[in-house]
Amino acid sequence: MNLPAGSPSQPNRPVPVPDATDRSGPGGAEFGRGGQVPRLDGPWTHREVAANGARFHIAEAGDGPLVLLLHGFPQFWWAWRHQLTALADAGFRAVAMDLRGVGGSDRTPRGYDPGNLALDVTGVIRSLGEPDAALVGHDLGGYLAWTAAAMRPKLVRRLAVCSMPHPRRWRAAMLTDLRQSRSGGYIWGFQRPWVPERQLVADDAALVGQMIRDWSGPRPLDEESIDVYREAMQIPSTAHCAVEPYRWMVRSMARPDGLQFNRRMKRPVRVPTLQMHGSLDRAVGTRSVAGSGEYVEAPYRWRLFDGLGHFPHEEDPVAFSTELVNWLKDPEPDR
Repeated sequence: MNLPAGSPSQPNRPVPVPDATDRSGPGGAEFGRGGQVPRLDGPWTHREVAANGARFHIAEAGDGPLVLLLHGFPQFWWAWRHQLTALADAGFRAVAMDLRGVGGSDRTPRGYDPGNLALDVTGVIRSLGEPDAALVGHDLGGYLAWTAAAMRPKLVRRLAVCSMPHPRRWRAAMLTDLRQSRSGGYIWGFQRPWVPERQLVADDAALVGQMIRDWSGPRPLDEESIDVYREAMQIPSTAHCAVEPYRWMVRSMARPDGLQFNRRMKRPVRVPTLQMHGSLDRAVGTRSVAGSGEYVEAPYRWRLFDGLGHFPHEEDPVAFSTELVNWLKDPEPDR
């Protein structure tokens, strides 16, 4: 099934996910029961919230101003395990959500365009009973954080993006920068029907592990953590849902809906913004991210992590969390 971009006006009924054979993951966590990702234990609580016509799994810790964490590909909420505790200890209410189609959230047949996915994010903010949130996004989650800040500015208090340029910069880099186009070759590969899904789950999702290792710097994730992501990708329907946003991002480039989205993203971001990037990121080049500050009409801070790759929040969680917490607590972040 090759799904077109969805819209908020279309019904988003969950795809029935068949039961999978139970498999035990690292630490004894169970995968595959009823198609749900494990609710890995830790100093956080798990629950589901309804938003934008679907249900979303969240993990939360702490009390205080809301910080909503958005994961990237090929991961799920667990990518923020280090920041959940760091933010909670710093006096924030930290919430990591599974994006639509991934982890413990609903797998719907449509609705994977960035506009609708951003409405998922802002809908979760409202469902949590909060007036606004500081959004922190990595990779695809960063793309959606940029989008949400432009579409629903009243719901976004601050914006922190890691390993992802502004959507207009991403589009330009993929079309005009040969180096970035090669680095993002996996995205071009996702445009084929059915093949990417099969490749992602083949050999116990070995490709997921290969991607994470290839995109990391000299401090790669440990094999136990990589195994968690490999197991999560094998939950039925996850691979298909995980690549659908990238299909929309490419296939819509010349379509009216894609051109309209690109125009909408001209709206400037008017909240303090922190842009973080690993100097050795092999998936998203540093020069592809450069220039994103042009779309921010507010204090903008650039932070380059030397010696880190595409996953700074996991490769060096202490440095990343320290940078993030200090910026969130700074009442007047400088430009």
